[in-house]
Amino acid sequence: MGGGAREHALVWKLARSPRVDTVYVLPGNAGTESLAQQVDLGMEDRAGLLRFARSEGIDLTVVGPEVPLVEGIVDLFEEAGLSIFGPTQSAARLEGSKVFCKELMCRHGIPTGAFRVFRSPQEAEEYLEEWEDPVVIKADGLAAGKGVSVCHSYEQACDAINTIMKERIFGSAGDQVLVEECLVGQEVSVLAFTDGRTLCILETCQDHKAALDGGEGPNTGGMGAYSPAPFVTPTLQARIEREILVPLLHALNVEEIPYRGFLYAGLMLTEEGPKVLEFNVRLGDPEAQALLVRMRTDLVDLMEATLNDKLHEVSIEWDPRPSVCLVLTSQGYPGAYATGHSITGIESAEAAEDVVVFHGGTARRRKRPITAGGRVLSVTALGEDLQRARSKAYEAASRIHFEGKTYRSDIAASGLTN
Repeated sequence: MGGGAREHALVWKLARSPRVDTVYVLPGNAGTESLAQQVDLGMEDRAGLLRFARSEGIDLTVVGPEVPLVEGIVDLFEEAGLSIFGPTQSAARLEGSKVFCKELMCRHGIPTGAFRVFRSPQEAEEYLEEWEDPVVIKADGLAAGKGVSVCHSYEQACDAINTIMKERIFGSAGDQVLVEECLVGQEVSVLAFTDGRTLCILETCQDHKAALDGGEGPNTGGMGAYSPAPFVTPTLQARIEREILVPLLHALNVEEIPYRGFLYAGLMLTEEGPKVLEFNVRLGDPEAQALLVRMRTDLVDLMEATLNDKLHEVSIEWDPRPSVCLVLTSQGYPGAYATGHSITGIESAEAAEDVVVFHGGTARRRKRPITAGGRVLSVTALGEDLQRARSKAYEAASRIHFEGKTYRSDIAASGLTN
């Protein structure tokens, strides 16, 4: 389920499994057509999805994006006796409500930034008068990665609150806002499979959220990623597992919230140690693209082990070569942007060795790919070292053309200095 570059990467990986006969994807995009049968169903058509899974005898359903998880698609399929990968609606609150997530961490001593929750924009603004340092303003609910603003002045913070709570650009996601301490340090993404008892942690990854070079500009769904993050040493990884991931599983179990699926921890490596920025309940995008090209283990085996409480019996083999994923966006993203522009050069880009172009916001018009979203393509490359992977990704991206093509020039640059 899903139509972005993350879902294209999942389809690409699942289709390579010798255990898979057919992959169906809905709604898919111009890139998934050659790998899977496109299904003309919307993800909001829950009854239609259930009928389709039953009628086709689907053995495993994989949910890509967060919205169906938060809305309870896993509960629906499980009640019907169908195998589906992802957390239940109760567990998906970890991403669906930032307030729930923060309060859970607070109750169980999981390190995160200080915060306050507000239901009134006036009360939030009054509270902000006491702040002098930068603050982070977050919408409580889902906002496609765009509901977070780092504010360096009182005026910026008030503007963010007004946008969320008064203008309601994220709808009911803005019923509550969090005012958070602005954490400083290197940001890193740590992802894992978990069956609620065992963690099978993936290789590390660093995402680039800001729209512009140098981490400037508004937050986006992600402008690029690379793996592994060289500054995450084995000692630091063990600390993250010990202080954050294991305590989270313990917290969920204590509060009787079963969890099976992907777990994503967005962390800031501060001077005091790693602290949680957010938890997500699915693979990240573009982290999925950077990670799945490096994963040698069959994804179906890992998912089945997770669903059958046998995760402790498996391990993941990785391609040792680093990967870099560069996201090409429509001009104006994450704000307003135009669509319908022809895309050329994808075949030329993929002709390079160890380059895969994952489609995100694309569609077809007269059999040719066109832009259909903000994040259009994820150009992903493997290299013998990070510098060569990065050069390969940028060279491949230069072969692709569409009107308004925009991308950051500094993806993975921070990894070269470590």
